[in-house]
Amino acid sequence: MPQTVQGVISRAKDAPVELTTIVVPDPGPGEAVVQIQACGVCHTDLHYKTGGIGDDYPYLLGHEAAGVVESVGDGVTEVQPGDYVILNWRAVCGECRACRRGRPWYCFNTHNARQKMTLEDGTELSPALGIGAFVEKTLVAAGQCTKVDSAAPATVAGLLGCGVMAGIGAAINTGAVTRNDSVAVIGCGGVGDAAIAGARLVGAHTVIAIDTDQRKLDWAREFGATHTVLASDGDVVEQVQALTGGFGVDVAIDAVGLPQTWKQAFYLRDLAGTVVLVGVPNPAAQLEIPLIDVFGRGGSLKSSWYGDCLPTRDFPVLIDLYLQGRLPLDRFVTEQIGLTDIEAAFEKMHHGDVLRSVVVL
Repeated sequence: MPQTVQGVISRAKDAPVELTTIVVPDPGPGEAVVQIQACGVCHTDLHYKTGGIGDDYPYLLGHEAAGVVESVGDGVTEVQPGDYVILNWRAVCGECRACRRGRPWYCFNTHNARQKMTLEDGTELSPALGIGAFVEKTLVAAGQCTKVDSAAPATVAGLLGCGVMAGIGAAINTGAVTRNDSVAVIGCGGVGDAAIAGARLVGAHTVIAIDTDQRKLDWAREFGATHTVLASDGDVVEQVQALTGGFGVDVAIDAVGLPQTWKQAFYLRDLAGTVVLVGVPNPAAQLEIPLIDVFGRGGSLKSSWYGDCLPTRDFPVLIDLYLQGRLPLDRFVTEQIGLTDIEAAFEKMHHGDVLRSVVVL
């Protein structure tokens, strides 16, 4: 039978979020119901609330989550009841042209649960990133569940479901940072700091954190930044070149997504260096750059989709590294809150006061 649980929705653009009753159907074929233990408050959730992603209201917010599988539908083999899982928003299909070419991290046909969760009056909800996890229990496609070691607390494990994975993957998967590389990361929020942690994890010898906020630069050092650049102190490109013998870095990661920060990343890299865009741009943003500069500097210009991750490959490995003390996921958690505190968490996020608020259920 369908269950009724408590969850947080955004009913209309810019309206305060609401804690209300959600109806969760029994899982159908290929689906699973997951009891949520913790869920991070991600900037993407704020974008849903403010209309920055779409207008398919009401939205069931939350997506950066970990919990326990409660039940599964017919044909599910990936997980079973009792499994401890991290939720992901790119369940690969296994059949599209990317999957068939052995590149499932680029899957062009990722999928979600077919059934809809609803309000008590039958109004269908749009789950954030196909998950909807500011709720006691949620319905997802079974492929959105990745089993990991239950020794990792849900407050940190769930962060791999979005922002932290995006940043780590931008460095390791997309940017292919390796031992003895030099790296610059523009924007030291959760995604940027995760990129810094990822770069240090694989042995980058120089990791330069760049931001306009000195507090965030101080946080970046905790994740492994070897140098910091306060953007207001002068030309960012010149400051980075001064730290790299006048050459620039091997890999430049833009975790902001503005035309000006992308240009900084482009010009502060060394010849034949790599630019990685992981910050999500405004759809109206336009970029102008001399084409001869693109040709003359060589290298690679890349966009990072969810850190180009494959959850079944990457989540268990990163959790193991955390448990070994080699990946400081705990440092991302600024505060633990309840479902009634999410509106206040959005305000703190807006002012840059937190890396991650994490809802504990």
